[in-house]
Amino acid sequence: MDHWTQFEKDTEKETRNLITCISGIQDEEDQNFQMALKFAWSNFRFHRYLDVDSHKVQRSISGIYEKLMVHSDTSKAESWRSLTEDFLNSPLPNTDETNTDAHHSVLSLLLLLSNSPLKSDYSERPRVKEAEKQDDFDWAKYLMEGVDIDRGPFPDTPEWSEEESEEEASQQPLSRDDSGIQVDRTPQEDQENSTKTVPVSWTVGEPDARAWLEQHVVTPYWAGHAPRFPHSLHLHANLLNVWDQHLYNTEPLYLPEEKAFVTETQVIRETLWLLSGVKKNFIFQHQDGIVTVRTDVVVTHLTSNCLRSVLEHVAVYGQAVFRLQGFIDEVTGHTCEPGPPCSSHSSRKGSDPPFRTYQAFVWALYKYFASFKEELTTIEKDLIGKDETVTLSAVLERLSPHLAQIKVLHRVFCTGVAEVPQATPNVVRASHLLNTLYKAILEYDSVGEASEQAVALLFSLWTETVRPYLEIVDEWIVHGHLFDPAKEFIIQRNKDVPVNHRDFWYATYTLYSVSEAVESEERLSDAASGSSGGCAAGEQGGGGGRQLTMVSFLKPVLKQIIMAGKSMQLLKNLDCKEAERPEGFSRGRLVSRCYCVAEKDAERKSLYALFLESVQSRLRRREDTPTDTVTEQQATKRSLIKMQSIVAQHMQMDDVHDPLLAINFARLYLEQSDFHERFCGGEVIVDRSSESMTCQTFELTLRSCLYPHIDKRYIECCGNLMRTLKKDYRLLEYLQAMRDYFLLEAGDTMYDFYTAIFDKVQEKENWQQPSFLNVQLQEAVGQRRPEDSSRLSIFLETVDPARKKQPVHNLDALTLSYKVPWPVDIVISSECQKIYNHVFLLLLQIKWAKYSLDTLRFSDLTVATKRAEGGVPQEVKAKEPINQQIHRMFLLRVKLMHFVNSLHNYIMTRILHSTGLEFQHQVQEAKDLDQLIKIHYRYLSTIHDRCLLREKVSFVKEAIMKVLNLVLIFSDRWHAGFGAWEIESIDKMESDFKNCHMFLVTILNKAVCRGSFPHLESLALSLMAGFEQC
Repeated sequence: MDHWTQFEKDTEKETRNLITCISGIQDEEDQNFQMALKFAWSNFRFHRYLDVDSHKVQRSISGIYEKLMVHSDTSKAESWRSLTEDFLNSPLPNTDETNTDAHHSVLSLLLLLSNSPLKSDYSERPRVKEAEKQDDFDWAKYLMEGVDIDRGPFPDTPEWSEEESEEEASQQPLSRDDSGIQVDRTPQEDQENSTKTVPVSWTVGEPDARAWLEQHVVTPYWAGHAPRFPHSLHLHANLLNVWDQHLYNTEPLYLPEEKAFVTETQVIRETLWLLSGVKKNFIFQHQDGIVTVRTDVVVTHLTSNCLRSVLEHVAVYGQAVFRLQGFIDEVTGHTCEPGPPCSSHSSRKGSDPPFRTYQAFVWALYKYFASFKEELTTIEKDLIGKDETVTLSAVLERLSPHLAQIKVLHRVFCTGVAEVPQATPNVVRASHLLNTLYKAILEYDSVGEASEQAVALLFSLWTETVRPYLEIVDEWIVHGHLFDPAKEFIIQRNKDVPVNHRDFWYATYTLYSVSEAVESEERLSDAASGSSGGCAAGEQGGGGGRQLTMVSFLKPVLKQIIMAGKSMQLLKNLDCKEAERPEGFSRGRLVSRCYCVAEKDAERKSLYALFLESVQSRLRRREDTPTDTVTEQQATKRSLIKMQSIVAQHMQMDDVHDPLLAINFARLYLEQSDFHERFCGGEVIVDRSSESMTCQTFELTLRSCLYPHIDKRYIECCGNLMRTLKKDYRLLEYLQAMRDYFLLEAGDTMYDFYTAIFDKVQEKENWQQPSFLNVQLQEAVGQRRPEDSSRLSIFLETVDPARKKQPVHNLDALTLSYKVPWPVDIVISSECQKIYNHVFLLLLQIKWAKYSLDTLRFSDLTVATKRAEGGVPQEVKAKEPINQQIHRMFLLRVKLMHFVNSLHNYIMTRILHSTGLEFQHQVQEAKDLDQLIKIHYRYLSTIHDRCLLREKVSFVKEAIMKVLNLVLIFSDRWHAGFGAWEIESIDKMESDFKNCHMFLVTILNKAVCRGSFPHLESLALSLMAGFEQC
């Protein structure tokens, strides 16, 4: 063991102590002790242990500290941290270094041992470090002994220490504003203060110390008599002096002016400060929103005119930055800090915050200026670091893309925001801003690759600004709630009309059509035919050369938005009504439907999120396409060469030899798929409206990324509403009921009703009593359709006495009414029932005439004639025999029956039946309620016009009414017999019928020949056949 090192000797000693401590064997000569000693030395010498992982040890230490903090044992946690840090930062007995592997090995051992704790309470024992002995020997006095020191005129002044100065300076932090630039006082203040004697001595902690440091940290080049800075005497560095000398020598009246000399670095820094929004500058002056350049500021290596032209160019952008920043401050001044657009209520009055569209626009501007200021900060850091030469031209070149974008933003701001008067309604301001952004994107997009950055900037600005609009649309078409507290959306809710009102579908919402001049607005209500009619009326109503437009990007889907919103609101109200019904509806189905809707709503994404995802996927597809650009370019090149040869051949046929023109023609029409076929086939057509000639990138993006999501929601909402109305509210059954009762399709039921009235009329009894009419109607309907008996009623209206002179107009007082429940009354409105009543009255008049002729009996006329023969004068008998008169009456009856039956068959089969079949087919295919309303209204208009009830063809109806009135007179005289009236009346009736018949045949034949009324062909042929037989 003599050759062992001290380390090995110490290890041997500690190993023996370890064995004795663990095994308890005191005799070192014991065989077991020797075996344990050999085993320990074998492990120490030959076992390969892994080095300790210091990072793992640190994570364990941090984990224990966090665990102690979680359990609120802060005293142990702080003690643990301080002990481990002290241990790692202290040297070990065998090494002077800190944070070594040995330190971490010891800690690792302790951590492993901690897995088997002793279960004893721990309390930290205070450790008192031995104080280091200070050397009290005065070495300075010993070394300076015998040396004389001159302490100056003030020997009592304390010596200055650099360390103390740094400590004092570190105690007081410097202030910087939001742009990261120190605040300098204006030159006017410096000129005033320069005349005063201000002591510059200060101490840290005094109130004016910080301000003094801020004012004196930069060389005061803005002072009136600032010291000249040293610069090179090279000719290029003294161009200003050379130019001034030249002017002095060439112009006798030239008088040098006093100038403020600055360095190019100072000019660059103030340029950066100006663009970052700092208004307090020396070179640039800001007054009343206008940025100007001081005329007395010069640099030594540029002429004053050259410097001023560059700085004036910068000042324009600085002024634009100030205007945009002022707008941002004005809008965000209502919130604590800029953030994403919130859903707070918006208004333009008083202290209310601006509406959400402006907030979103400002948020987009704020994000852009945040990135722009980061770029300015980077340039300023490069300027301070002085690692490379930074010149004003290089800075402007580096900022040129940002300056171009600022110009675009300022232009959009001036057009879309600044030029709009403050008193303008929010809907006009929001619509005008969105239209301005939309048109700016299309304008810059049409330029092509030259404005890709501007298009990208404007598109990102537009996507942020349009977010409130899309959120309003999403809330409306998903939940049926048009949440627009600031009234900035182009569609406004009319709160005076509740949802369960019959006019809900027509008068609930108002569409605002905004003029481009932004001086006024037009309020357009939905017309009876739906929202599209209202829009059309608004566009035509802009007189005086003022074209009315709305938010451009919503035009293609505006109808879908309105239909989906109204449908969803109606559906929500129908669900509420179903919940209130005690019976007749399935509560379980309603609960399951509400649960499914809530579950889907929790999982669905908003319209704005779907739009952004679609845009990102579209952009990713564009980025993936360049993989085949090489092959595409080669194919394009081959196609161009081939197309050039084709064009050249055609041009040579016309003796034109211009290869450059051939190349341009080939490039121009290369994208047309059918161009090669047309050219080769000899048909040369130049289509200037080709899609390849226009740029539609942005519009195509909207069509593929936004409109499909709106269309999908429109189809879903309107489909659900139509199914609910058809199944739960029996819409089709009510439509069929209207046709059954008003159009007399329920022949057996209505026959019992109107024949009772006709019998009363023939018996000369009073039938115009509401009680009698309603009793007959209830009896007729109650026998076959009792569910409709409570809904049908009939009442009388006053009729013009002049019209009562003709018997056929006695029925004009009848008005049939059918009570339609909500929401079916949205489709079957009171206006529709008026049209139904017009057709119903015409059908009753025809049915009356037909019934009057059908009920005539030949025996009745013979009996009445025999009964009246005694009272017939002899001169009448002499003129014409009675049998011949009876025969004429028989013939006239047949003619009248042919006319009435032809008219009856035309109305009931060609008009009502065939048109009804078309109507049923269209109702089944209707996609939304508005389309169903239009189909129903169009159906009523069709039957109204084809029944000759339109004012334009009123003369035809008058002729028919004359014939029908003639039928009723003829029926009365038939029952009265020949003795009750003069024989000349037969001639008059035959003459009147012949004239009316001839008039109708002539009019109808002309209409059929023109092709304007093809449905009248069957009636015209039938009447013409009867006229020929006459």
